[in-house]
Amino acid sequence: MLTTIGQYVGSKVVTAILVVSGSGAVIWFYRHPEDLATVWQTLKYVVTWIGIVLALPWATFFVTSWVVAKDSNLAVALMLAGYAVADAVVAFCLIGRIFGLGGFTWILLLLGFLAAAVYNLKVCEYQAERLEEG
Repeated sequence: MLTTIGQYVGSKVVTAILVVSGSGAVIWFYRHPEDLATVWQTLKYVVTWIGIVLALPWATFFVTSWVVAKDSNLAVALMLAGYAVADAVVAFCLIGRIFGLGGFTWILLLLGFLAAAVYNLKVCEYQAERLEEG
């Protein structure tokens, strides 16, 4: 009984929070359209960067086969470092600068680079396993 009441009240509270915050966002962006343009521009940059990060290790599959043939940890490290540098260069080209970024922006960039590095590692592991099987 108490669980049902808690779920009912909780759902009403969450709904109220979503309605108020959604209305606040609509009012804010209606009164400040330049902020909405900035948000869309940022989203375009993020989606472009994610697309490039996702495609890069698959488009350069031949590098993974060359590294597997070398059977060297140094070659693997250089390949992954190269992917990380390429991801960073693309991000900074999209941003348009390196210096003068705020702390929050640097935190987001570093988290993005870390996620991209893990993705690159997993894709290269998958490609290496497929090469060793076949």
